[in-house]
Amino acid sequence: MNDAPLEPPANGDSEPSGSNSVAPEPQPAAVASATPETTLLRPEQTRGLYRLLVDSVRDYAIFALDATGHVLSWNAGAERFKGYKAHEIIGKHFSIFYPEEDKWKPPLELRIATETGRFEEEGWRLRKDGSRFWASVVITALRNQSGELVGFAKVTRDLTERRIAEQQRLEDARRVAISEEANRAKASFLAAMSHELRTPLNAIAGYADLLLSGVGGDVSEQHREYLERIRSSQQHLLAIINDILNFSRLEAGQLEYRVEEVPLRAVIDAVSPMIHPQAQAKSIQLETTGNLDAVASADRSKVEQILLNLLSNAVKFTSAGGRIDVECSAHDDRVQLTVTDTGVGIAPEDLAAIFQPFVQVGRSLTSPHEGTGLGLAISSDLAHGMAGELAVSSSLGNGSTFTLSLPAWKGTAR
Repeated sequence: MNDAPLEPPANGDSEPSGSNSVAPEPQPAAVASATPETTLLRPEQTRGLYRLLVDSVRDYAIFALDATGHVLSWNAGAERFKGYKAHEIIGKHFSIFYPEEDKWKPPLELRIATETGRFEEEGWRLRKDGSRFWASVVITALRNQSGELVGFAKVTRDLTERRIAEQQRLEDARRVAISEEANRAKASFLAAMSHELRTPLNAIAGYADLLLSGVGGDVSEQHREYLERIRSSQQHLLAIINDILNFSRLEAGQLEYRVEEVPLRAVIDAVSPMIHPQAQAKSIQLETTGNLDAVASADRSKVEQILLNLLSNAVKFTSAGGRIDVECSAHDDRVQLTVTDTGVGIAPEDLAAIFQPFVQVGRSLTSPHEGTGLGLAISSDLAHGMAGELAVSSSLGNGSTFTLSLPAWKGTAR
């Protein structure tokens, strides 16, 4: 581990210093304030009590140093923290507890304690086995009645667990900051990319429409077919760009929701004309049933986006001559919009993955199905953003049913 800079403890963890040191013997006056019922101790009894107290403490290493820094005493806490028995350490210089790169510290610490009466820091210390622990250290200068320095009291506490927890919090905060910065950079990049790509794509669409309308002269059937393919490819690329940009905005939490009264009938009426040409091209029957008077509390444009994605997928994965049903229903404080198709269906093991970004079940190099695999991930996130849920039930060969559940309208917009 790398050494940390000297810094004062955050919580001031320390015990009264010098309780087992070579400080002057306690005077009887120290216990003279006891209550009348308390039996006053003789000086030798007081010394014994102090020695017993210090020796019994196990949560702190409390020991004395002579004026040059050599260990004079050793308690149970010191043995537990540092691993030395008393006979192994008494007489050794306390610099033995410091990593090699910190050997310059002990003289400085004793000098500061001598000049100011006290030195305090947190830093790495060594155990007998060479392992390190993060310690809170207090060194107090001990002087006799004439003011002469006679030694030092040293109190150490093991704060390794706290240090690890603090480092983990800092690391978590750093990761969050990096992630937020990356999201901002990604959102900025995608916005710029969207603009740069949409501009030429819109130009392609515009010129294709002009040529199809005959502005540049007569268009043969073969040329018309080519132009239709150009227009179709332009729309496909634009849809992919929109999916990527929408997903980026969702990830960054940049989408806003305008919750209002949303009649499900109006949503179906708005989206169906966009799907009918695709459905008719494959002779797929599209039917609407159920309670068309159901009203949701949601963002209408986002509900339309979800339904458009569900219907587009249904047409894409339903064979020619199949059927797609859109059903509305209301149950207590929820309304539901259900899309059921007679398509290829989804294997049970794939159901959990279909709402993950960039996942397109059943896609392969030979598959005719195109797309980014973002549509359902975006739809699911949009549903959650409106306090709703998007669920699926399916089995291979038996089609799929996607159900969008939303809060029912209660008459309050936000």
